[in-house]
Amino acid sequence: MTDIKSLEIELHRKTRIHVLGSKVASDVDFFSDERNPTLGITAKEFASAMIDESFPAYVLGNVATVQNEMRMFYAPVAQMKDAAKLAWKVLCTPSDKLVRGIAFHKDHVYAITHAGASKYKLVRTSIQNPDWQHAETVVPEAADSIQSLVRSKDYLFLVYSNGIVGRVVKYDLARGTSAEIKLPVTGIVDARCPDIHSNRCILFTTSWIQPTTLWDFDGDKNTLAKSIFDTAPTYPGFDQLVTEEVEVPGHDGTMIPLSIIHRKDLRLDGSNQVILEGYGAYGFSYEPYFDVSSSIALHGVVLAYAHVRGGSEKGESWYRAGFKTTKPNTWKDFISCAEYLVKKGYTTPGRLAGTGTSAGGILISRAITERPDLFGAAVCNVGCANAMRMEFSPNGPVNTPEFGTVTDPVEAVALYEMDGVQHVQPGVKYPAVMGVAGWNDPRVVPWQPGKLVAALQRASTSGKPVLMKVNYDNGHFTEEKSVTFRNFAGQFAFMLWQTGHKEFQPVK
Repeated sequence: MTDIKSLEIELHRKTRIHVLGSKVASDVDFFSDERNPTLGITAKEFASAMIDESFPAYVLGNVATVQNEMRMFYAPVAQMKDAAKLAWKVLCTPSDKLVRGIAFHKDHVYAITHAGASKYKLVRTSIQNPDWQHAETVVPEAADSIQSLVRSKDYLFLVYSNGIVGRVVKYDLARGTSAEIKLPVTGIVDARCPDIHSNRCILFTTSWIQPTTLWDFDGDKNTLAKSIFDTAPTYPGFDQLVTEEVEVPGHDGTMIPLSIIHRKDLRLDGSNQVILEGYGAYGFSYEPYFDVSSSIALHGVVLAYAHVRGGSEKGESWYRAGFKTTKPNTWKDFISCAEYLVKKGYTTPGRLAGTGTSAGGILISRAITERPDLFGAAVCNVGCANAMRMEFSPNGPVNTPEFGTVTDPVEAVALYEMDGVQHVQPGVKYPAVMGVAGWNDPRVVPWQPGKLVAALQRASTSGKPVLMKVNYDNGHFTEEKSVTFRNFAGQFAFMLWQTGHKEFQPVK
């Protein structure tokens, strides 16, 4: 099926085996709800399979939705000659609470879990008889959160973050010992080990105003040096920017992390335009990253990023505090950050713009419908603004584990609370709003932001523009980068026009 607008396109996924040189039509389905009815795979779950190079005797079957907890099976590769005879065994179920990575070594399988560890820990169990309920703790929970697990020939690398600063711990598989790798810079870090037969890896470091730097790490020698692949780009003017990391009291007293980027000579007199961005879903953390579009701050614009609940900057509990019935914390945290920026003199409500992308459409649509007086402008960028109808789009069923389903009475009420369209009221002075959609978007269908725009056009009495922009060559960031840059340039221009930035006013 190739129609991306079909409600069936994301259902009944099949994994087929292809023999090189044979016709595609002869490929055999060996892992799906149809082929394996005893595994309990549902229509909306994505069934996929792979062979891990460190575990080559077995094929791994993964059954997934957007739920972070893994559900996996394994079967001998030798049986793949006859798909009907594959004897799948359970490797893990969602109740085992395994997330963010799994690795194999000899007779053990290692994984990250949040079972009894909100900031996550590394555990292991026997590969022949997995028993995650009684798994051995290999690396215990720390004060910061494990983000990912990376495997090299003889080591596991755990990437940690507290939401702003990262670190890497190397675990020796033979000795069972762990040690932190000393990094030459401070910021967010990531790791990649491209060759399972080697202990040479690449570390990536970055921050809001420092470009990504690549480092070659030799696990055998414990040496770190600038990578030959690091091109050391320079971006004029970024040395004039500074960052602030603060915590803001939320509506319930919870402290919300807020990142602020601005020129060094900024005046806290309320005269600045501010663009506040947030997301808060799937447990994705809004970690610092370098983006050339931050150069807009050189024009006196303040950029701010709200680390709202629904992400995992503070661990699994932070994620669950912005999930389904607790989802209101997501946009309330965003509102609290907006109020802080006004109170501290960074801006005033008329000069403040808010933006949310994709699942961040819930955040921004509910922020402006709950506090329309707090924002001068807003952008709902390919955003989920009509949560109650989300599961009735092609990509909707696979997302119900994150947001809920209207077939459940409790979750239906939660979806109503998330739904920006349902909370637009007539006679209210709403801020200027731009809805953005990609015509070929396979994740968020165009009518999601479109319905919000239509509702606001009908209801708002502020006289401010409410516009709908449809990119016909856009597909949820699957387009060419030139299209992406034009898209975000238009969004920045709209927000700065409507919040009064002198460089973005129409020529008279």
